[in-house]
Amino acid sequence: MRIALLLSVLIFISVSCEQPKNIVSSSTGFVSNPQVIEKQEIKTLEIGQQAPDFLLPATDGKLYSLADFDDFDVLAIIFTCNHCPTAQAYETRLKQVVENYKDQSVKLIAISPNSPLGILYEELGYSDIGDSYEDGQHRHETADFNFVYLYDGDDHSASLKYGPVATPHAFVFDQNRLLQYVGRIDASEKPGTGQAEDLKAAINALLANETVALAQTKTFGCSTKWAWKESWARDKEEEWKKQAVTLQDLDKAGVQQLIANDSDKLRLINVWATWCAPCRLEYPEFVILHRMFGARDFEFISLSVDDVKKRDKLLDFLKETNSSLPNYVYSAEDKYEMIEAVDEQWNGALSYTLLIEPGGNVIWNHQGTVDFQELKTVIVDHEMIGRVY
Repeated sequence: MRIALLLSVLIFISVSCEQPKNIVSSSTGFVSNPQVIEKQEIKTLEIGQQAPDFLLPATDGKLYSLADFDDFDVLAIIFTCNHCPTAQAYETRLKQVVENYKDQSVKLIAISPNSPLGILYEELGYSDIGDSYEDGQHRHETADFNFVYLYDGDDHSASLKYGPVATPHAFVFDQNRLLQYVGRIDASEKPGTGQAEDLKAAINALLANETVALAQTKTFGCSTKWAWKESWARDKEEEWKKQAVTLQDLDKAGVQQLIANDSDKLRLINVWATWCAPCRLEYPEFVILHRMFGARDFEFISLSVDDVKKRDKLLDFLKETNSSLPNYVYSAEDKYEMIEAVDEQWNGALSYTLLIEPGGNVIWNHQGTVDFQELKTVIVDHEMIGRVY
């Protein structure tokens, strides 16, 4: 009997400790696990159809289902994301809609349908983050969202049923959770030019027990990043790896010219060396920055202070990191002249990073390992870059 009791206890402990995949853990919270799935035909939910149920993690670490919003007569579900400039252009309006209806029986929630697997670095030029679950948490905090923000990027379990074609895409349901409006938030993407007229018109009609006059509109924004786009992202990654990597010598005058920045772009310069371990570890992140913002008014320039006689070893490292961008190695013997040319206030310790406006105005500099989240935010929030079109 004691053996049977012991076995029962062991079985109980084993079952209790087993964590279901992608479910909230009381200690660590939701753990994201994006999956590659086969391509499917996407059909957008039609007017009059029932809202599909879901069970999704929110940025607050909790799981939510459709039933969690049963107390509200009107439910607006906005499919949106973190990185898309159009989605970001509507964030303030969505927050204002929530504020406008806070005393009425209306609930607005948002769902990010995008798979992190289907996004290229080159698609992140209007953002400081991607569309992972953790990115959503960051965006919720920094943008001060006043609505529940759900993540559906692991397997599109809800998004495949609703069928959002772009971000943002609005779905408005009545008290019986029948779809009464689907489409745009309003017709003016640029911040300050629209007031969520189409979304509010649908909400107001339902609150008045009236038929929505314009029940369906087209929507405009970034296409939904379905997980099957992973193969396309992988192909683009291979194309990037095949690009040529070059290395040029640079003397003191050349350094001074770089710092003067007579270009029409925001210029990021990282002074580093392969013998500096932290420099090597963080260098790939600079390449990512180049890929993110390189199509905008931005450029990243690499300036190595390795021994010019060991340029072959330096070039090998640059090729390993796919650094197909302006790469320079300081060719003069006097490194102290280079230090003065870069920044008279710099003490010479590596690495050293500067963000320079056209005309030579240094707007951000940092010695040592970079906080890349901070740097990306500085870049995207600069007036030359920006989060919206």
